[in-house]
Amino acid sequence: MTDLRTCMNKSVLEERRPSICDRRENGISCERESVSGAVSQRACVYCGARVVLNPITDAFHIVHGPIGCASYTWDIRGSLTSGEDTFRNSFSTDLRETDIVFGGAKKLTAAIDELMENINPAPKLLFIFATCIVGVIGDDIEAVCRTAEARYGIRVIPVKAPGFSGTKSLGYRMACDAIMKLILPHANQPKRFGVNILGDFNLAGEMWIIRGYLEQIGIPVISTITGDSSYKTLLLAPSATLNIVQCAGSSAYLAERMEAEFGMPSLRVSFFGIEDTTNSLLRVADAFGRPEISANARRFAAERTAQILPVIEKYRPYLEGKRAAIFVGGGFKAISLIRQFNELGMEAVVVGTQTGKKDEYEVINSLVNSGTVVLDDANPAELERFMMEKQADILVGGVKERPLAYKLGMAFCDHNHERKQPLAGFEGIENFVKEIHKSINSPVWKYI
Repeated sequence: MTDLRTCMNKSVLEERRPSICDRRENGISCERESVSGAVSQRACVYCGARVVLNPITDAFHIVHGPIGCASYTWDIRGSLTSGEDTFRNSFSTDLRETDIVFGGAKKLTAAIDELMENINPAPKLLFIFATCIVGVIGDDIEAVCRTAEARYGIRVIPVKAPGFSGTKSLGYRMACDAIMKLILPHANQPKRFGVNILGDFNLAGEMWIIRGYLEQIGIPVISTITGDSSYKTLLLAPSATLNIVQCAGSSAYLAERMEAEFGMPSLRVSFFGIEDTTNSLLRVADAFGRPEISANARRFAAERTAQILPVIEKYRPYLEGKRAAIFVGGGFKAISLIRQFNELGMEAVVVGTQTGKKDEYEVINSLVNSGTVVLDDANPAELERFMMEKQADILVGGVKERPLAYKLGMAFCDHNHERKQPLAGFEGIENFVKEIHKSINSPVWKYI
């Protein structure tokens, strides 16, 4: 195989070079805006905010902007609900040329009025998203929201998220600020024993799986943010003892704010793979300092590991020695995936994220072999070049990467928010192993 630098000379924009490295190099440029013209896979600021807030089951969302913004993010996550399904709807002010010239604030007010007059029962929580056009014309959506709150006696929270104002990570922060604005007035509740689950969006019911684990070992779940949450359950969040953060990219900032405002500590966790799932359960249990809960967690993890190991051993001979490429949203998920592939005897030869941080890339470099290519905010041309160069057998990514893998005649595993089967917890481990096996060893590749 050719050297990484030689490969980069053939296919990488000069400005992108600091964001690509291998294990032999020190440091990677990350947490910055996408390079203009690079056709980044990263979504916009508004999308980052919407995907965090969208799973709140009984919240209404009005997208103040052109209809395309609402269409792009309609039902964007595969989040499941045990209660209301209001979040499946999407509302838009559908700004047109005349609104851009004369302003869209009156149209937004009319949209809120129409929603309140026609929805029964009336909503308790409404988010107003301002997208790029509104950021240009300068509609005062905060004033509109204040007026609506006073008129209807509900929470109407503005999310000023024009896509051009930063990266998807900034959208995450805006969503976290919106959640804090919602729960801060309820900060003085009595504390209760239990945790909040942050950064789990109940994709394919995964949050229910993790909630079940915690309750089995004796830890109540107070609030979930935001998978299968509601206006009522979100308001309970300040009363919890501990935050556990599943998706650090979207919710670490919220955990920091809750610690500053409520004195609530947090733990970063991951429930992907045996190693991370077991370690997370034990760390959460030990954080409470109750020996019986710690003992329960160890017993539970040992029992479930014993059940899943035969599945791994069954499929490992078909997967050992295979090479994987990873391109996911956050660095914490990439780290868990590398460990999962190690459990299967597979090697991660390309690892990329959209929003990874410096400390996460340091962990990634400590887990992969020399020569593994690590990319931040990659584009399709870079992914294609390095997957071919490193002879990857499978790509683990999201819906945007699927066509690229199939075009190259490469197996694919969807690990993004559109998927339909859970990949978290011990149930998810079995699903993941079987999907990797079925995809890599499908007979179809014989004909390509």
